[in-house]
Amino acid sequence: MNQKITIKVNSTFKYLQLWNGIFNLTDMELRVLAALVDCNQVTQEKNLCTSRNKKAAARALGISDFNTLNNYVKKFKDKRAIYKDGRNYVLNQLLNTDTESVQVNIQWGK
Repeated sequence: MNQKITIKVNSTFKYLQLWNGIFNLTDMELRVLAALVDCNQVTQEKNLCTSRNKKAAARALGISDFNTLNNYVKKFKDKRAIYKDGRNYVLNQLLNTDTESVQVNIQWGK
């Protein structure tokens, strides 16, 4: 039995929520990661977790010390939402918001 389901996603946060069953991020972790991704879409940095992106994300989230986000970066890495590619932190491909569409096939039975 195959079934198609269309899910409309209109924000980075909602897109990340869609895949969160795989990564098991907390609500705050989702918010921080969404803010980093949104900031990175503006700065177009190779490294998702630059000081510039962390400062902008912290400001957007109302966090006074952007260094606090380093704790989240470690959690994202541990949960494989991001990974280290050389000197850069890169978003897991499943979480790439530039994707126009995603198709997931779920099959039950034999």
